[in-house]
Amino acid sequence: MSSALQDTFARDRLPPADQQPQFLFDLPELRFPAQLNCATELLDRHVREGRGERLCIQAPGVRWTYADLLDRANRIANVLVHDMGLVPGNRVLLRAPNNPMLAACWFAVVKAGGIAVATMPLLRAKELKAVIEIGQVSHALCDAALAEEMALAAQHCGTLRQVRHFGHPGPDGLEALMKRASPEFHNVDTAADDTCILGFTSGTTGVPKATMHFHRDVMTICACWPRHVLRPTADDIFIGSPPLAFTFGLGGLLLFPLAVGASTVLLEKAGPPQLLEGIQTFGATIVFTAPTSYRTLSARGLDLRRSALRKCVSAGEALSASTRALWKEATGIELIDGIGATEMLHIFISHDEAHARPGATGTPVPGYRAKIVDEAGRDVPPGTVGRLAVQGPTGCRYLADPRQKQYVQDGWNLTGDAYLMDEDGYFFYQSRTDDMIISSGYNIAAPDVEEALMQHPAVAECAVIGVPDLERGQLVKAFVVLRQGQTGDDAMKKTLQDFVKATIAPYKYPRAMAFVDKLPRTQTGKLQRFKLHESA
Repeated sequence: MSSALQDTFARDRLPPADQQPQFLFDLPELRFPAQLNCATELLDRHVREGRGERLCIQAPGVRWTYADLLDRANRIANVLVHDMGLVPGNRVLLRAPNNPMLAACWFAVVKAGGIAVATMPLLRAKELKAVIEIGQVSHALCDAALAEEMALAAQHCGTLRQVRHFGHPGPDGLEALMKRASPEFHNVDTAADDTCILGFTSGTTGVPKATMHFHRDVMTICACWPRHVLRPTADDIFIGSPPLAFTFGLGGLLLFPLAVGASTVLLEKAGPPQLLEGIQTFGATIVFTAPTSYRTLSARGLDLRRSALRKCVSAGEALSASTRALWKEATGIELIDGIGATEMLHIFISHDEAHARPGATGTPVPGYRAKIVDEAGRDVPPGTVGRLAVQGPTGCRYLADPRQKQYVQDGWNLTGDAYLMDEDGYFFYQSRTDDMIISSGYNIAAPDVEEALMQHPAVAECAVIGVPDLERGQLVKAFVVLRQGQTGDDAMKKTLQDFVKATIAPYKYPRAMAFVDKLPRTQTGKLQRFKLHESA
């Protein structure tokens, strides 16, 4: 394969071959040509083949066809190359809530041979700075509504040379530059194994890891789970809550609909009330969200039965049997459950509606295989709880990160999840095998919250864990030792919660808090988190 990336940063930082997983390309649909640009296949192809006038993206007040999206993506690609000096292989940070311009920017970056680094809109400057530094990001396209934290991060990042804002009325705004740019763009002839995405995930250490995904990987996830499990049609209208910065959202709300010539609805706010309104207003037929939202939305079952909704996908956190039953009773629709990972790019264990079982995530998606292993990596018998190990056409490639050796062992991806497999090959989620907290579909690393709390002058020390919660799956709970003279009351709790919200992404704040005299530690001073779990 002939790489088109002039900036070789990503290729130079791939894990050594002996630390990468074994990849499986057994399915005939996974045999891609040596040169492949996924934007060409997902967007340009539809216009070239005469489907340019089909509906592509909707949002409040916005209705774009495939030709409309192509026009905007081409103009932005020209701005990136001719106004901002992008060369293939440069990393471009994307910062926006889910909206049509973010989608256009994502395709523009990929068309130009850049590497898209989409970020959660809730991230603060501190978190953005870490992403920029790890990815050595040189360019950024940012929604003007989120400019403040972007500017604060940019002050401390020497690699970030160019920032342009959209939704900005001035002459330097992206839209103004787009008006002067050509609507024609010749996509860079990238190799199938050229990196086009850096997906960031928070590890349990709190230090973000960048996962590297190729053009081939993007097309692979479109060929596996959607084709064999979801089975959408070109007439479907997708909608959902996960941000496009999550690979769950990128696949479910952009890649998968475009792969089959369908359309998608992008909502900047997608809590249960907005989701319900969006389903009704836009006639959505497929929804992607977390179990937390399904539990809330089930109260509006009658309204949903009157809608066009026909398929519902749950991921992001474990789906309980009770939530599955509640949704089925309320709407008449069987939830499609699945587990994915940023490292794997998308869902690798799932089931369709006909094969759902209460409490089970499902079976390996065609193209993947999975097993349960013990601490030594040995297979365990059915019914035994152990570590989930996965292989398939996608897999973990951390960017220059020693944690690659922990995630990939003996050619298998170890996801950090504890599962058991029954005699029929169905996989049942048990827990995380690390200290990652999963709340309402968000992955929250305890050290992130601890570090934020420790910055407050009233806090002497603290520890954070996840505790079970019926509504959110888990809650973030902080155990706080205050400095002498401070009072652990409701006022202090609110003060610390507000401080965390202002310091890191607000969804990470501790909803539960206990003030304690001391934290349980070993004789060597190591925190005993298991004792916190026992007392929680």
